[in-house]
Amino acid sequence: MARRERVVRMSVEQPLWRALTAYRLLTMVYALLLFASAYRKFDQPWTAAGYLAVLAVWTVATRRRAASAAACTRRFLALDLAVALAGILLTPLADSHERIAAGGPTLPSIWTAGSVLAFALKGGWRWAGIASTFVAVANIVIHGGDPTRDTLHNVLLVWVASIAIGYVVEVARASEATLARALEIEAATRERERLARDIHDGVLQVLAMVQRRGTELGGEAAELGRMAGEQEVALRTLVSSGLVPPSRVSRDGSLGALVDTYEVEEPGADEGELDLRSLLAPHAGSRVSFAEPGAPVPLPVPAARELAAAVGAALDNVRRHAGEGARAWILLEDWGDEVIVTVRDDGPGIAAGRLDQAAGEGRMGVALSIRGRLRDLGGSAELVSVPGQGTEVELKVPRGRTQ
Repeated sequence: MARRERVVRMSVEQPLWRALTAYRLLTMVYALLLFASAYRKFDQPWTAAGYLAVLAVWTVATRRRAASAAACTRRFLALDLAVALAGILLTPLADSHERIAAGGPTLPSIWTAGSVLAFALKGGWRWAGIASTFVAVANIVIHGGDPTRDTLHNVLLVWVASIAIGYVVEVARASEATLARALEIEAATRERERLARDIHDGVLQVLAMVQRRGTELGGEAAELGRMAGEQEVALRTLVSSGLVPPSRVSRDGSLGALVDTYEVEEPGADEGELDLRSLLAPHAGSRVSFAEPGAPVPLPVPAARELAAAVGAALDNVRRHAGEGARAWILLEDWGDEVIVTVRDDGPGIAAGRLDQAAGEGRMGVALSIRGRLRDLGGSAELVSVPGQGTEVELKVPRGRTQ
């Protein structure tokens, strides 16, 4: 099956960066309109016009810098804050003292808040506190150390809002890290179970057969069987325990997103549908009877193969635990909204608690090769066994969830 690696970026804060970009552009336009409506009241309107021209060019030229955490570097943040502070400190040179004392707006006006918010999104509440403090000091300086009530109110509002947003961003990043790690563990667990099924269907059964035949033959073959048995136990222990790989979540805050990498199936050989009857028919033989509908039973290729593999695992259990002389019956039913395959044998049955004991010993035939496969398909596997009366395994796969 062809596979490739895909990178998914999860970021709650990315919409905040887009909003910040729009905020900077809108507040830049607002500052220009504010000046245009009152430029006659300025003592030196050309000073104000020159600064606002620089502000407009800076805002448009750096719009991509304020679009993501990766692009918003520390150097950019420092320069952006310097532009805002320069506009505040130039206000007394361009505007009249009376207008400033009366609480008139500074040259950059509310554009300054965008610079502070960029600090909050990039570095959290601590960076926001530092940037807003610089803005507060600059506003106090232009009022000669005696700011108006409105000025204090606006400065305090920016300070509190930026710190709150910075704190929210930090919490969002921590939550994303937790979620990404949980998804990685889930993906690793599913992949481990898939590998365990494949190992159980192949390697473990071969090792068990070598051990059994070697013991029967004796001599050097018995030693070979003993070694195969030891490897079987070691492999079962590894399969049943497994390892969760170290986290691949990016810890670099400049990325602005948490990265989770996983495997996805490439389209190709597994596209289309298969008639499930063609996969189950080869199991029929002198001791296995197969009953099928008269019409095809189509299923998506991956689902059909997994269901057929689960049936094969059930028949392997019949041969191993019910004996070579046991008979088995396979019944395939198509109910339209679901497909049901029943595997029944006339063996001695399974004692109560034996399946849980086998799982604890690392024998995962029923747990992984059968139930695990059906769970991944969105279906179920029900096992009914009465000692002395055989075992019946009913496999159900709903249509519509097996794509």
